[in-house]
Amino acid sequence: MSDYYDVLGISKQASADEIKKAYRKLALQYHPDRNPGDKNAEDRFKKASEAYQVLSNPEKKAQYDRFGHAGFQSSYGFQGFRDVQDIFSSFSDIFGQMGFGGRGGFEDLFHSSFSEGPRYHNKGSDLRYHHTVNLKDVLYGGEHVIEFSAELNCKQCKATGAKDGTALETCKSCNGRGQKMQRQAFISFAVQCPQCSGQGEVVQYPCGACQGRGQSRQKKKLSIKIPPGVETGTRLRIRGEGEIGYKNGVAGDLYVEIKVQEDLLFKRQGADIKTTLEVSYLQAILGAEVQAPSLEDDIQPVDIPKGIQPGDVIVLKHKGLPVLGSGGRRGSLIYEVKVKIPKKLKRKELELLNQLSQFSK
Repeated sequence: MSDYYDVLGISKQASADEIKKAYRKLALQYHPDRNPGDKNAEDRFKKASEAYQVLSNPEKKAQYDRFGHAGFQSSYGFQGFRDVQDIFSSFSDIFGQMGFGGRGGFEDLFHSSFSEGPRYHNKGSDLRYHHTVNLKDVLYGGEHVIEFSAELNCKQCKATGAKDGTALETCKSCNGRGQKMQRQAFISFAVQCPQCSGQGEVVQYPCGACQGRGQSRQKKKLSIKIPPGVETGTRLRIRGEGEIGYKNGVAGDLYVEIKVQEDLLFKRQGADIKTTLEVSYLQAILGAEVQAPSLEDDIQPVDIPKGIQPGDVIVLKHKGLPVLGSGGRRGSLIYEVKVKIPKKLKRKELELLNQLSQFSK
């Protein structure tokens, strides 16, 4: 037979409130109405109830702590519960508070909040929007205007769904509460009224623009902020800019998924950008300062060291792209050197090169 403390998942030093809290959690998890036909769940429910019946009683708990199951049962003649109905009867106060049948507890709580009126405020759907940016946008960020379609409040009826000059009527099915009491076996719970969709009111004379829905599909323009350093796959969440819930409900969110367009000149490697820098054979031999392409300034002065070889790279730190969310940290701008060898030379150039070649022997 399992130890009662292990069954409830508590220590022997647990307080009365901790014992009750542990039992409520298990009873809610393994209640037969939540696990119909599950014999294992029913057994767990019975064991937890048996453990709680003993440990919640100070005198029985003391006896159990001294003698365990054997001594406890011989002293009290405890035979457990006959069935789940016996459990419900013994702990009706607990199950009433939890919403599983009982008298007083849950139904009183239900009716006190039930009389407050409609409780259901439907949330609108989230939207996804694909937005393409270029490397300049990645570098600087900035404000972009996007346009998309969404279910929004009908402007003609101001989301009521009622024809101009008419009013909404109280739902007769739920008497304007937006909810109805429903009972299933031992469970009593509130459900959204199907007649008014939880609004407590119904449309008698529908709006012609939205056919009584209170919403219509409309074009929407929105200015969004693109943070520097975004990458393909970056997703921006804009709260409350999705579709509006049914009849002036809660708005969903807009998710903007970013795609970075490939650049013809620069190749992105994380926060670094790489491009080819072509120099003449004389510049490679003698060294020089050349004007190189740059994403930031269009033209970037670059020093070519003497004797640079084809395929060598020149790295300009902090001239690359920002790292998203880093507070300004940037990657590098990398130039891969390509030495241009002329196919044809002027006669004078050939003479000079032949003279130079004598010194290299």
